[in-house]
Amino acid sequence: MLNKDLYERYLQKKAKKLGISVEELKGEVPKSQMAENMQPQPENASTSYVQPQNTAPEGQFSQGSVFASQNEQPSYSETSYNQPSYSQPVYSQPVYSQPEPVKPVEPIDRRENKFCVIGYPLGHSLSSVIHKAGFKSLGIDASYETLETPPEDLVTRIKFLKNNNFKGFNVTIPLKLPVALFVDEVDKYADIASAINTVIINPDRTMKGYNTDVIGFKNAIPKDFNLTGKVAGILGTGGAAHAASVALADSNVKEVRFYTRSIPNSLELLNYMRRVFPKVKFDAYQIEYIRDLSMVDILVNTTPIGMLGRSADMTPVEKPQLATLPEHALVYDVIYNPKNTILLKLAQELGYKTVNGVDMFIGQAAAAEEIWTGRVPNMDAMKIALLEAL
Repeated sequence: MLNKDLYERYLQKKAKKLGISVEELKGEVPKSQMAENMQPQPENASTSYVQPQNTAPEGQFSQGSVFASQNEQPSYSETSYNQPSYSQPVYSQPVYSQPEPVKPVEPIDRRENKFCVIGYPLGHSLSSVIHKAGFKSLGIDASYETLETPPEDLVTRIKFLKNNNFKGFNVTIPLKLPVALFVDEVDKYADIASAINTVIINPDRTMKGYNTDVIGFKNAIPKDFNLTGKVAGILGTGGAAHAASVALADSNVKEVRFYTRSIPNSLELLNYMRRVFPKVKFDAYQIEYIRDLSMVDILVNTTPIGMLGRSADMTPVEKPQLATLPEHALVYDVIYNPKNTILLKLAQELGYKTVNGVDMFIGQAAAAEEIWTGRVPNMDAMKIALLEAL
């Protein structure tokens, strides 16, 4: 139905264009008399308003004969009209489609490709070596810094990274747990492990935390070593231990034994893992009292004991205790520098299969660069760079 107000406005514009009044325009005259009726009229001439018959299809109007003869007195109807009806061909009222909503324009990120690793101490870190090799393999011009950050300086460091337009950073010992207090969002593995090793800083300065250690840890285990139904022993309960326990439980081990210096401090981790993985048994034991490891199929060191620059000449488990492992056991040290820790050397002397932290380190770094850049770097190039630096 034609809107009455719109129709009146249409008549006014039409009348003005023709040089007549609206009242004249509302009359009906033959088209042949239009020119005559547009001439000045005698003073005693008059026109009358004729109510148009509402016979045109709803929502349409026509053009053509719209003037009444001066000699012909039209009849007047008091019934209000909604739209006119004319004898000429009718035309459809234009229909305007609703414009599509405009999508917000994504802001252009004009920050430089600046990345870093934070932790303490970092004298042993080779993160910059592998990440620079990874960025180079992608053809990306990027910087990667090593920024020592004691736990008491973490707040200041986070502010520094945001204010200086860093796009992301890695996190290592001992900050993988406390850094979770500063991120706005976490991924699945960081949420389950309650530990973060990779952070992306968005253009709006919000941060999302990831745990790529879980991915790196799982991928480094030999394909022929089946974890299903096995018992895992983990030395330590820090951030790396969280990632290792998630990776192992996710790989269908039946039991995870944590060896720790403080059992009370590990209860929160135990209870949490029991809730997340109800089919896996979790227990804690005092690390100083390790005597028998005969039930452990895979032993994982997540402590910093054996790390270069910290305690490279030490081992978390002595040779007599290590020798109690079953002959098929796998000894895994997440430390990558040195690539052969004292623990791994002892295990090799005893004939056990061993895995060092190199492949895990490369795997987690490649996953981090994919998060930052959206592209997967060349892992072989990263590993070659690392081995050359060790």
